[in-house]
Order: sequence, then C-alpha cells, then structure tokens
Amino acid sequence: MKKLACLHAHHSNIEYIERAFELFEIELIHFVDPILSKRMESDKGFGRKQAQNKLKDQLKWIAESNIDAVLITCTNYITLIQEEEFLHAKPLLKIDEPFFEMICNVEGPQTILFTNPSTVPGTMERLNQYAQQKQKFIDIKVRIIEDTFEFIIQGRKEEYDDKVSKYIYQVMKDGNQTVSVAQLSMVDAAKKCEQETEKRIITPLDVLAEYSLNRIKLRGK
Repeated sequence: MKKLACLHAHHSNIEYIERAFELFEIELIHFVDPILSKRMESDKGFGRKQAQNKLKDQLKWIAESNIDAVLITCTNYITLIQEEEFLHAKPLLKIDEPFFEMICNVEGPQTILFTNPSTVPGTMERLNQYAQQKQKFIDIKVRIIEDTFEFIIQGRKEEYDDKVSKYIYQVMKDGNQTVSVAQLSMVDAAKKCEQETEKRIITPLDVLAEYSLNRIKLRGK
C-alpha cells in the first residue's frame, strides 16, 4: 500500500484529507505545524528566507521517512516552495494544483471565496501563474467572507459553516457564475449548498485523491 505524508498548518485539515481518500487504498500519515504559518503572518522579523529554510528542513525530514510522496495542504507553505531548491527523492504534491486545473477549465465568470484574508495573495498569485502557464483566460472575482475565519480557529465549526453557507447562497443568487471555495475549512458548507441547490461548487477536495495517486504512480514508473 502506498503511503502519503500530509503536512498541515492546522489539525482541522486532517479530517478533510482523510475523507477525500477514504475510498482509496492508501495510508495517510499526518504532520501538523501551526507555528510556521503563524510566524509568517505575525512576526515581521521572521523573513521569507527563514521560513523557506524551516519548511525545507521539515520536508526533508518527512521525505526521508518510509513514504511515497508528501502532500502539502497549506497555501502559505506552498507559496514558499521554489522547485529548484525543494527537490527531494519523494514527490511534493500541492493541494491547489488540481483545484486550479478545475478553475482553469471553467468558461465564463467565476467567483472564488475565502474566509482567511492572509491566504488570498499567495493563492491568487499562484492561480494566475498556473492559468498563464496553461494559456487559459479566467474571468474570476475574489470575495472574502469577513469576520468568519476566527470561528474555525476557535472550534466553532457550526457557526462557521452556517455563515459560509449563507454567503454562498447569496453569491449564487446574485448572478449566474461558477462558485469555488479556496479553503478546506469551507468544504462542508460548500457541499451542503451544492446538494440543496443542485449547482456545482468547486472545492480543493474534488479530484485531490485521483490527482495524488496518479502523481505517485507516474513517479513510480
């Protein structure tokens, strides 16, 4: 059985990843480090190079264990990775790549939703770079659901899901556009809205398992 190591910035992401892979024969091994992300956001003396070196050490340590690949679920960590400096014997999988692929395949206007403002710049920069590399034009609007992310940090998931759901419903009423949610914490609310409206909402989990297993298999050939 293949083994996939998962690096998270918050323990709440574990449940979502476990759910995404539950129908596949793969062993998940989780590593959680909330400190690096917090220092990147709050410690002005902690520079990008320091953060890169810390992440590089973490990934090297994880990759040297008995695993087949490493999945990174934190956007802030993904933005630190420079491929030429982060080459390891094991492939590094980025949770946002299959998500970006789905977004780039949408024709017409789109809205992408966030609850954590700190993830917006890095995510949108990577999305635009990905679209440019794929020679795709995306007509996309960013919306932040204000005063919401603290609920999930405080463990108040029901309140969080309720507020995210209501916002999604409102966006869907405002116009005929494709809606996507950029964070794992928003997936449950998005799926609830999707079931009730019968309109597709793109999430980072939609094709993550298939993408990850394909990458591992291709690397193994």
